[in-house]
Amino acid sequence: MSSSDRKRHLLHPLHWPVWIAIGIFRLLILLPWKAQLALGAAMGGFAFAFLSGRRHIAEVNLALCFPEMSVAERKELATRHYAAVGIGMFETCMAWWAPVSRMPKYRITGEEHLATARAKGKGVILFTAHFTTLEMCGSMFAKTHSMGGLFRNPDNPVVSREMHRGRIDQMSAAVKMDDLRGLLRALKKGHTMWYAPDQSLKGKLSQVLPFFGVPALTNTATSRIAKMSGSPVVPYFGFRLPDGSYELRILPALENFPTDNIEADTIFTNELIESFVREAPEQYFWVHRRFKRRGDGFENVYR
Repeated sequence: MSSSDRKRHLLHPLHWPVWIAIGIFRLLILLPWKAQLALGAAMGGFAFAFLSGRRHIAEVNLALCFPEMSVAERKELATRHYAAVGIGMFETCMAWWAPVSRMPKYRITGEEHLATARAKGKGVILFTAHFTTLEMCGSMFAKTHSMGGLFRNPDNPVVSREMHRGRIDQMSAAVKMDDLRGLLRALKKGHTMWYAPDQSLKGKLSQVLPFFGVPALTNTATSRIAKMSGSPVVPYFGFRLPDGSYELRILPALENFPTDNIEADTIFTNELIESFVREAPEQYFWVHRRFKRRGDGFENVYR
């Protein structure tokens, strides 16, 4: 498709509702950040009340992962999660469209760990997970440190265009989610690559392994990629703090990783993710069907 044909396709009336929504959010992010936080939380509350399908997924996930909580405690956590999801919409819009001068305050800790890993000259696997703050913290990180990453194009071409302009085109290296060779090439060239393996992936690079003690189809590629590339694996997690600012935390590169036991390596990284989820459980992406496609012998917990 030529550029002119692509432009006409994006302007098709079928896409007008998405363009209108984009226009509304571009106006809303002109509001003060505190107002955006309040509006995002309210939108999340509305979604929790009326979008029962995704709410059911979140409630099932929370029941599986936090059985020690009472029903009332999990419902309260689910409502806070939906507020975080609503805020995440404004975080994404700010990350894609707002100038640096309007970004909320943030601090990065552990930058020396990234510098040490980069000095090895083999690229860096920036190991993280899918939190609702993903876009905001990723944008903040990229404004301070060059960063590449993996991406999957959204189904809607208008959203895909905005994502490319706001996020992907700003990456030092952008690799499609299923392009393992592309990821290895980027690491070989010395790029720091954002990598989040915590969503279910069916294929040769997956096993059913515990996540919060519950069997889940799990991406085992972190260990394999580290072994093939020789790149250090540096954990990184971003959180929204109660005052509306952000903390981007970089940890030391994993020691004695990878080993020859891929299953043990993956259980270890799952447990690392769990430890950070427990710090801000409402900010993890619970509306994803984390425990789907587990194969024969496992019930469909979302039915």
